[in-house]
Amino acid sequence: MMSETTVYTAKRIHTMSASQPEAQAVAVRDGIILEAGTLESLKPWLASRSHTIDDRFADKVIMPGFIDPHLHPFIGAVLLPTTFITAFEWDLPGQTAPAVRGRDAYLMRLSEAVATDDNSKPLFLTWGYHQIWHGEVTRHDLNEVSRSRPIIVWHRSFHEIILNDAAIDLLKIDRAVMDRHPQINAETGRFSEMGGMVALEGLKPILFSPDWFGHGLEQLHQIIHKGGHTTVADMAWGMFDYEMEWVATSQSFDQSEPPYRMLVVPRGLPEPELTGSAEDAFQRVDALTERAHDGLFFNKRVKFFSDGAFFSELMQMANPGYIDGHEGEWMTAPDQFEEIIRPYWRAGYTIHVHCTGDLGLEMALDVLEKMQFEKPRFDHRFTIEHFGVSTEEQVQRIKALGALVSANVYYLHELGEAYWKKSIGHERASQMARLGTLKRHGVPFAVHSDFTMAPASPLLSAWVAVNRFAESGAVLGEHERVSVHDAMRAITIDAAYIVGMESQIGSIRSGKKADFTVLDEDPYEVDPAHLKDIRVHATVFEGDVHEIEA
Repeated sequence: MMSETTVYTAKRIHTMSASQPEAQAVAVRDGIILEAGTLESLKPWLASRSHTIDDRFADKVIMPGFIDPHLHPFIGAVLLPTTFITAFEWDLPGQTAPAVRGRDAYLMRLSEAVATDDNSKPLFLTWGYHQIWHGEVTRHDLNEVSRSRPIIVWHRSFHEIILNDAAIDLLKIDRAVMDRHPQINAETGRFSEMGGMVALEGLKPILFSPDWFGHGLEQLHQIIHKGGHTTVADMAWGMFDYEMEWVATSQSFDQSEPPYRMLVVPRGLPEPELTGSAEDAFQRVDALTERAHDGLFFNKRVKFFSDGAFFSELMQMANPGYIDGHEGEWMTAPDQFEEIIRPYWRAGYTIHVHCTGDLGLEMALDVLEKMQFEKPRFDHRFTIEHFGVSTEEQVQRIKALGALVSANVYYLHELGEAYWKKSIGHERASQMARLGTLKRHGVPFAVHSDFTMAPASPLLSAWVAVNRFAESGAVLGEHERVSVHDAMRAITIDAAYIVGMESQIGSIRSGKKADFTVLDEDPYEVDPAHLKDIRVHATVFEGDVHEIEA
């Protein structure tokens, strides 16, 4: 039996193809785009086989399916079942978490949440704490909230946690290890960066239980769909445990069949710390590429980490450093970084590197330059992830070395003014995620959410990129703004390029997958200040329509 052709019509279709920027209709068969154009230009296709004209989007605007090239489903699945206590309001499935600011207000809200918790889980876990808005909170403060109920405060950055004594005991954390580990402060109960992995070992059985992780993934599917995504990349998959995460995520896709696909990009080291040779680590990661699952796939990409978390103020900063004089952290020791990247580079992998500070970026570029000298590669697409603080000269170097950028521009909105006044000063804070400089130098870039570092909303990221509105509404770094068109490219065709899928998705043209995001309004016509407020009406994933509840 021959498949029928479906033609979707719309008020306007933005194809993101320079050869044909706009269309009014797009013909789809078997999940593939036959052609975009007008009903008149499509007539040869329509005459060749039975077809249906689907005009349900006649008053809507169709874009290519939105792509988030750096999103963490496993982090979302772990955190969504927790209690959100944050400095900014969060819209979550079935609830809205209000903004909470000030140390006293934070501890009061935490005490209320612990007191009203149903104790159905072995511990109480909250996410969203940040010292700039909530002051210093330590294990002693958490002990005052409860000495019997295990409490874990997960930092807004996800890169550090604070435990009370009951939680330390529950997870059976060796106090001697706490005393000697360089990234654990035993006095405050703060576990940061690799120190956090010590606590996470004990948390795994709890976080990956069906009623925790499974429930979180169900909520995550809703959030990703609501944002208009049709493709996301899990950048640094296997952060907790390769096998646990693969089984849990595969089962979730089997049961839920969400209307999006997930590119799985493993972290380069399968253990929290390098316990064998770099070649051994490579062999364990390389074996993953043989796995395949509907909706989940690998494509020879790998993720590494240079410096510490941006939200934790642990990025490695070159002179003049931080206002208060503290120092950042390395997530990978500089003398180890080159060694662990080399086997992947030589095997032809595309390498993605988490870089938040300008010193962390410099280390990544130094290693890229050395790899190119040792084994030159064309179209290597070495990608700088996050791109928090950088210099204009580093952008020139990114261009010269052939690297790409996937930026978390949301940093500017939530942290720009706070970091100006309390962390790194106005100049560097106002120029974080300098997309304008990338555009001027012709460096391809995408924007991402790094969910939960930003809400999983591509239009929100585009809104920040275009306007550069800080929390107060002030514009920070006006010369780093980009056009609406460039922002929309950054969540469609350029995001596809970043993850090596530009021949399959990212634009609406003949032969690509029929992935669309349907909007109530046209991003090119609304006031740019309202770009984030455009409602996503539906997605079309490989030809099938999935409407979004209002």
